[in-house]
Amino acid sequence: MGTDISGFLEYRAPQDDQEPIWYSAHGLSSLNDSVRNYDAFGCLFGVRNYANFRPLAAGRGFPADASATVSARFAQLTEWYGEDGFHSTTWITWAEVKAVDWSEPAEKPDSRLHEYRQTSSGLRMTGKSSWSRVFAKAVGLKAGEVREWAEGSEWLVGDTLYRSVIICRRDAVTETGEWQPVWEAMKDFAELHGDDNVRLVVWFDD
Repeated sequence: MGTDISGFLEYRAPQDDQEPIWYSAHGLSSLNDSVRNYDAFGCLFGVRNYANFRPLAAGRGFPADASATVSARFAQLTEWYGEDGFHSTTWITWAEVKAVDWSEPAEKPDSRLHEYRQTSSGLRMTGKSSWSRVFAKAVGLKAGEVREWAEGSEWLVGDTLYRSVIICRRDAVTETGEWQPVWEAMKDFAELHGDDNVRLVVWFDD
């Protein structure tokens, strides 16, 4: 069963000379089509963190001062699916995103071995695997056994090269990938309201 992300972009602004409050700006799906990218989920929010990143904003919960629109949507989901229907609710501000060092590597090698095939133009990555029967047989792993391999370890099994790799944040959240429209929208609102007054609230379901 896969894991999907949902959420809203919010901004905070004054209202009639009162304390600033949060407003809903965009649904996440309208910006990145809710792409299922586990490396990004792990890097940003610690969900499906197979790549072993230090998450930027994991497990913060639903913000107590969320906008009326987001609060109503969250209450509706809870009524429909119960509190176990979604998980890992959290949020991140534009100020935090803006400060990210995208070259920062994960804390240890990806728990999935990266798989490559030789082509006429060189090695081509074909996927990632946390368990491969062919690889396990070649290196003597028992059924279901998982090990942590040193970075750079590699094995050629048939025509597939298996390699242990540490990836960086930019590999998970690419500069022109599905998160770029989200960052652009947050940046635009931050220019109007300030970096700390723009945030993304997200949750996940399986």
